[in-house]
Amino acid sequence: MAPTPPETPSVAPRPEGRVAGLLLAAGGGRRLGGRPKALLDLGGRPLVEHAARALRDGGCTPVHIVLGAAAATVRERAALSAFRVSENPDWAQGMGSSLRVGLAALNASEADAVVVSLVDQPGIGAAAVARLLAAYAAGADLAAASYAGRRGHPVLFGAGRWADIAAAAEGDRGARTYLRDHAGELTLVECSDVAEPYDIDTPEDLPRLAPGAGPTDGRGGTVRGHGE
Repeated sequence: MAPTPPETPSVAPRPEGRVAGLLLAAGGGRRLGGRPKALLDLGGRPLVEHAARALRDGGCTPVHIVLGAAAATVRERAALSAFRVSENPDWAQGMGSSLRVGLAALNASEADAVVVSLVDQPGIGAAAVARLLAAYAAGADLAAASYAGRRGHPVLFGAGRWADIAAAAEGDRGARTYLRDHAGELTLVECSDVAEPYDIDTPEDLPRLAPGAGPTDGRGGTVRGHGE
């Protein structure tokens, strides 16, 4: 009689915690001729609104937004009253400085983890965010959306990692150095069936903001991704 194979240990669900959202929306759009990305138009509203709602609708609470370039104008034009807003006076130094500002703001919250997303990726909506929250509930405290097996955004960090992530966040690398150094602890969450990870970086990318070009909230979407 063949020996009975050992049972695969089950992962105990994590006690329900509070997962915040953090939207990095400070960029000045240098390659877009100095048009701040937060103010790009998507469906008649500033792009920052859609990105913040994706975090909220995916299950994050509260949602923090870090503004930088044209922050006063963004506050004036965008409906952000449902979200917590911080400003990064050093936004021109790169994404790392905005990540540090956002994590510092979160330190005063009661969040156990955070999902971080970027304002210039309108093809990533609530469905991808929800998958990261599900990974956290299953026990992951370091996770990232993946597209055909390749790491992308959004990413999830347990609160115990925030100090080290902030310390490693420099220039435009954001959390990439930390993620590289902790690759063995990272849970990849495939999202290519519900999101597309393209960036709006140059004028050639602007047609992707046209109506029907991609998902903005992830609810009921049928978008298929193609990887980064």
